[in-house]
Amino acid sequence: MSESGGWSAPDDQSDRPQDPAPQQQPYPAAPPPPMYYGPQQAPKPGVIPLRPLGLGEILDGAVTTMRTYPKQMLGISVLISAVTNLLVYGITIFLVTQTTVFTPDFTSGMDQADRDLELLRISLLVSIPGLIIGILAGMILNGLLTVVMGKAVLGQPITVSEAWGHVRPRFGALVAVSLLYTLLVTAGAIVFVIPGVWLYILFSLASTALILEGAPVGRSMTRSRVLMRDAWWRTFGILLLTALLTFLLSLIISLPFSLINGDLSSVTGLDPQYETAYLLTTIGTIITQAITLPLTSGVTTLIYIDRRMRREGMDIELARQAGMTPPQPPPPPYPGGPAPQSW
Repeated sequence: MSESGGWSAPDDQSDRPQDPAPQQQPYPAAPPPPMYYGPQQAPKPGVIPLRPLGLGEILDGAVTTMRTYPKQMLGISVLISAVTNLLVYGITIFLVTQTTVFTPDFTSGMDQADRDLELLRISLLVSIPGLIIGILAGMILNGLLTVVMGKAVLGQPITVSEAWGHVRPRFGALVAVSLLYTLLVTAGAIVFVIPGVWLYILFSLASTALILEGAPVGRSMTRSRVLMRDAWWRTFGILLLTALLTFLLSLIISLPFSLINGDLSSVTGLDPQYETAYLLTTIGTIITQAITLPLTSGVTTLIYIDRRMRREGMDIELARQAGMTPPQPPPPPYPGGPAPQSW
């Protein structure tokens, strides 16, 4: 027996007793058959496949998250929307019925233009409580829903308290980013509508970057601008379609409450009292926001994740975090044979 104990390397040409004697072939050996490598399936630990997403996959991912995590998505939205709108309802009813803040100051010598300006002033005053409370509640809701969406992409469940624990240390920065974002968009819209729309899309991912990356205020604004590079029009189209969908949902949901107000007017012959009409409108708003806000927040978060997968290869990192093997490139061509062909 040789020194190697019979375990010679495959390319060793020495005489081995276990090898048959080579036979003379009349024709050259045929080349190996071509090797085909089909498309590899992207890992999908959660609501989306971990690869660059299309429009349908972004919308479907947001809706799937609402169905898969109803307590976290819809429950949080219902709770915050109910508290916010009922608080605004109570404050507004008190100011209207118990004070003269919202009472128009019409004088005998006022013309129609001055009356219209006075009514506009009252309308703006009425909207101030809801605007302030709505901004604060919207920031909390968006932060919580962003955390839930980030976990849903990885297929990892999360409770409401855990989501709030993630948002709470960043709440001050989230307020600052939201206010800065609102001021920029408002200033651009005042100057001209197009700059406002451009800024709205350009910095639309700032709060998402702040929550998921833990970036500071300035860095999160920069991150949104960088991720929007070469993708402004695509993001504009996705957000515009989402806005149209939420608008249609709002119309469908608010229609029954408008009909109820109309039925009260037709039955009694009088317009419903302000408190009753406003309460019905508030209930319709709560139901509408409970459905549309999670959809909008989910789409925005998935746009952020899609941009990072396209620009930074984040799909590989997400697959590792989810404990899955990221897709590998196809193996090299067979030595001496034709190049691999895909299906």
